[in-house]
Amino acid sequence: MSHSPDGQHQPYRSAGPYQQQPYGEPYGQQNGQPYGQQNGQPYGEPYGQPYPPSYGESRPPLPEEPRRPSRIRRWVIAGASVLALAGVASLVMSHYEIPPFTDKGDSVSFGQQPPGGSAGGDTGGASDAKPPAHSKMSMPTGPAADFKNSMTLPDGTHVAVTTLDGKKSGFKGKVWVWAPKAYSDPKFAKSGFPVMIALPGGAGYPNNYWMGTDLGLQASISKWYAEGKSKPFILVMPVLNPGPDDKGIYWDGSDIPGQPKMGTWLTDDVPDLVRANFRTIKSRDGWAYMGSSTGAFASLKAVLKYPEKFKAAICSGPDIVPDSPLWKGHDKEKAENNPELLAKALTGKKGAPDVYLAFQVGTNESNKNTLPNVQKFIAAYGKGPVHTDLKVIQGGKHNAKTYVPNMGEGPIQFISKVMEGPVE
Repeated sequence: MSHSPDGQHQPYRSAGPYQQQPYGEPYGQQNGQPYGQQNGQPYGEPYGQPYPPSYGESRPPLPEEPRRPSRIRRWVIAGASVLALAGVASLVMSHYEIPPFTDKGDSVSFGQQPPGGSAGGDTGGASDAKPPAHSKMSMPTGPAADFKNSMTLPDGTHVAVTTLDGKKSGFKGKVWVWAPKAYSDPKFAKSGFPVMIALPGGAGYPNNYWMGTDLGLQASISKWYAEGKSKPFILVMPVLNPGPDDKGIYWDGSDIPGQPKMGTWLTDDVPDLVRANFRTIKSRDGWAYMGSSTGAFASLKAVLKYPEKFKAAICSGPDIVPDSPLWKGHDKEKAENNPELLAKALTGKKGAPDVYLAFQVGTNESNKNTLPNVQKFIAAYGKGPVHTDLKVIQGGKHNAKTYVPNMGEGPIQFISKVMEGPVE
C-alpha cells in the first residue's frame, strides 16, 4: 500500500525504472506520460497539482493568495504590541514596587527644605515669612527630617516614613506621616493644622498598621473632612513598642523602669518631630491621639497624664488599666500610668483643662470585659473636665477594620467639634 496526499490508502502499483515501454508510444514518454512527469505531475511542481493543460486549453485560475500587509501596517501592529506589553510590564513592576515604575523611596519634603538640599517636593504653600506674635499657628521649627515616600494616594498626597532618633527618650524608631490635600492648598499656606497621633494595637513593631492602604485611614480622614465631620488632621503614625511582641511582652506605651522610654517617645519626641516639619497649632487645641487595643490605652493615658499638651483621644477597644508583665516590681510607676487614677485626679483638680475621650467598643470583642470596663470608667470619671462619648458597634470585633469605618459616625465628630484648625 502507498499513501496519497490526503492520507488515503491506494492499491499498490509498480513504477520501477526498468518497466518496459509499450510498443507504439512516442519516444520521450514513459507509461504514457512525458519524461519529467511522475504520475501526471510535473517535477518541481507541488505534489497534487492538476495535469498541465493540453494544447489550446487554459488552466483554471488558482485561488489568489491573501495579500501581505504593507510594511507600514506591519510596523504599526508591531509597535502597538510592544506598547501593550510595556504597559502590562509597567503595571506589574509598579505593583511590586520595582523602580522606575514606582515613586516609593523618593524624598518628600512636606514644604520643608530637604536635608542637605533646596526646598522641593510638596511645597505645602508655606511662606518663609514669620507669623505674627499673636498667631495661633506655628511654622516648622526644623531641622527637616529625611522623609521617604512609602505610598502615594490617588489624590496625590503621600504617606512618608522617617527614622526618628528620640533625643528625650533615647529610643530610635520609625514614624510615618501623612498630610491631607488641604495642607498644600494655597489658601491655607499660612495656616497651622491639627495633628492626630495614631497608635496601633498588638505588637506595634516594626510597623504601624494605620499607614496601610487596606484600612484606608488617610482616605477616610479626607472623606470625613469633605463631609464636614472631621478636621483635616495631619496623621502621625509611630511604632508603639521598641521590639517584637514575644511571649506576650509589651510596653503599655509607658516609661517602665529598666525599659525603653516609650511614654516619652510618644508624648515628647514624636510631637517634636511634627513641630519641626509641619505647620501646626501652638496650643493643645490642635493635638489629639487615637488608637486601638494597647494603642487605645496609650492614647487614653497620654491625654489624661498630659492634659496641658493634648486635648482629645479616640480609644477603640481599650485596656483601661496598665497590664504589661514588665510592670512587675514597679507598683509606684504603674500607678502613675493608670488611666483610672489619672482621671480621678483630674476630676478632683480645680481649674483642670477639659479633655474629650471618644470610646468605641464592639459587642463581639475578644475580651468580654472590655465593654463593661469602659462603661464603668465613664460612669465613675466621665464628669467635670473629663468629657466622654461611647459608640457601641453591634457585631463589632476587636480589630482595626471594625473601628475605622465607625469612627466617622460619632467619634471623629465628637473630638473635631472641640479642636481647632486650620488656623492662622
